[in-house]
Amino acid sequence: MKKYLPALLGGLLFAAIACAEETPVEEDLYLSAMQSIADGRRADASLILERLIARGPQHAGEWLDLAMIQCALGHDADAEALFARIERDFQPPPGIRDIIAQQREQGCYRWKAQTLWNVTGARGYDSNVNQGASTPYFTDSNGIPLELLPEYKPHSDHYSVASGDYLREITPDGDLAFAQAHLRQYDRQSSYNTASLFVGAEHPWQAGRWQLRSTGLLGALTLGGVLYQEQAQVQLRAAPPWKLPKGYDFSLLGSVSRTSYKTLAHFDATTVELRNMLGYRNDTTQAQLALGYQRDLGSDLRPGGDRSGWSARLYGRRVVTDALQAELELSGQRWTGASVYSPTVIDVIRKQNNVVLRGVLSYSLQRNQTLQLEWREVRNRENIPIFQYDAHQIQLSWRWSNL
Repeated sequence: MKKYLPALLGGLLFAAIACAEETPVEEDLYLSAMQSIADGRRADASLILERLIARGPQHAGEWLDLAMIQCALGHDADAEALFARIERDFQPPPGIRDIIAQQREQGCYRWKAQTLWNVTGARGYDSNVNQGASTPYFTDSNGIPLELLPEYKPHSDHYSVASGDYLREITPDGDLAFAQAHLRQYDRQSSYNTASLFVGAEHPWQAGRWQLRSTGLLGALTLGGVLYQEQAQVQLRAAPPWKLPKGYDFSLLGSVSRTSYKTLAHFDATTVELRNMLGYRNDTTQAQLALGYQRDLGSDLRPGGDRSGWSARLYGRRVVTDALQAELELSGQRWTGASVYSPTVIDVIRKQNNVVLRGVLSYSLQRNQTLQLEWREVRNRENIPIFQYDAHQIQLSWRWSNL
């Protein structure tokens, strides 16, 4: 799978070359500052403001630009001092006086942290709760036929879900903090009940003309009431300064994750991923294509050793009516181990091909309440029969948010 890495890295290199070859143009500091404010990058706007002040306004229009930026950043006293100077020293025409009067009347920017949250309750059915093998029989490396124990065969069950998401701005520059909690309870298969909690933060910033977002995440998962997994992740998303057709966007995402298994020996791993994402959006349609390469580094004692693979995701969403939206998603993940999975027992290198097809219909009951019907089909194909499984889930959920 290493052959996919150069192509993905090539996307990053091409973006850098395209950026470097752009023809330099004289920068409009006022427009740059206002764009930074519109993007939530107030720290960048403050730096541009310092450059404007250091350069010194050249005429009355630049004094007004400077005053408007000060006001947009919430610097009331500085903005008022500049408005007064314009009126005193430049005798502006009525149109400019009207702009100043309107700005004084509405006041300067006051930052107030925005908060988003939602809670979800759901009921569903899973045809293969335990990811039981599609075939109960297998042959070991010695040619001896064996049958799986009943607990390794598929078990179906109904389940209930309660979950919640919380997101809050923590600075005027667009820094965010978020938390996600999820609880799933099965009617009979209680040993597969799960509870998870993830918390994280996101910081937007800029390098040259590249738009960047850094994210850190910590989380834990329980299985059957016992702590099963702990996870930490750092992620960087970068959008190059390309001029794409209207509605399109492109970004690169790199991440490093560390996963620790509390009830399994030798399964801890560090995963490195690089992904390209191309998106499209208009008033009624949203689509995204993502291609990625992963390298999963584990202990020498982990069955199969290290593994590498690639992933692909195709997602689409469309507004059907004012109250109804439809989503369709197809995703795939391939893994190939670096060594024999289990010498003398399973004497082959494991190769996994997992495909998931998902469809969703969302109906808006009210502005802040949505009813959602979701269907998911999983096909896990492998060269080791006891790991091969199929599953499907159907779920009806109700979501309430503060939107």
